[in-house]
Amino acid sequence: MQNSSPEWPAPAMGSSVVVWPPWPSKWLEEDHLEALVLLASEYQPWVCSVVAALAVGLAGVVPLLFLPTDHQAKTSSGGLSVLPLLLSFAVGGLLGDVFLHLLPEAWSMALEGGAGTHEAFTQVGLCVLAGIFVFIVVEMLASHDSSSTALHNNNNTKGGSGDGRKEVTGYLNLVANGIDNFTHGLAVAGSFMVSYKTGLLTTAAILIHEVPHEIGDFAILLKSGFSRWEATKAQFYTATVGLVGALVTLFLGTTEILGGVQVYILGFTAGGFLNIALVTVLPDLLQEDRPAQSCAQLLCLLFGTLTMATVALTC
Repeated sequence: MQNSSPEWPAPAMGSSVVVWPPWPSKWLEEDHLEALVLLASEYQPWVCSVVAALAVGLAGVVPLLFLPTDHQAKTSSGGLSVLPLLLSFAVGGLLGDVFLHLLPEAWSMALEGGAGTHEAFTQVGLCVLAGIFVFIVVEMLASHDSSSTALHNNNNTKGGSGDGRKEVTGYLNLVANGIDNFTHGLAVAGSFMVSYKTGLLTTAAILIHEVPHEIGDFAILLKSGFSRWEATKAQFYTATVGLVGALVTLFLGTTEILGGVQVYILGFTAGGFLNIALVTVLPDLLQEDRPAQSCAQLLCLLFGTLTMATVALTC
């Protein structure tokens, strides 16, 4: 019976080195190799899209490397409070994200979808208003419920105001962040379906934009009563929403079906971020009565906006 195993290449003259392992074409026929290459090229967008979507979503844990362990502490110089500075950066970052990223992208998609200029602006504007009003209503209902609960607790207990409850702002921010991650998942998967290079460039651009944005999101979660570990877990949960967005695009096999929907998603998300920044976070920051702290907060707000502007112009 003839031995079908491949022959090892003979060592060069005067050399005892044997090449290991032998070239795999010895085992695989040419048609088998072509089948493997075709299989790899077919599933490459799936693997790359899933990995990239998870990487973009997990950018939410990067703030752990930058934020101090005790976010209630003060800076070493001047005794400035750290958390208000982070929240100011968050406000600037959210405003920059809305006006320099979300809204331009939504308008661009609306125009590419065949809408006229005025119609496109109106569609996106209505979605922004819807996002603002929905978040306001949810926060009003949650505030009413928490007030009723606090009154009930005061009637049944003698003291202790801290019961570990978290402000609704944190949950609203998670909802908006999850929707934002969903659109990122759609974009990442769609770009990898075009080409590997396009997918890498899109993923890199989103990551550069997401890191400063997630620092602000993390600060808002801390302000809302989340511990560092709870905020980290919440960011993990929103990362899975980005994965869902990527899988939706991959299963549909195209982004054209979702093009019209993305316009409304981006506009609604922009409205939610505007509500969080200007209605929920900023009023508390304006109550600061220390001139040095106020100036530092203004500088952090401008720095947050400048950071997002730099990302928008360079990416």
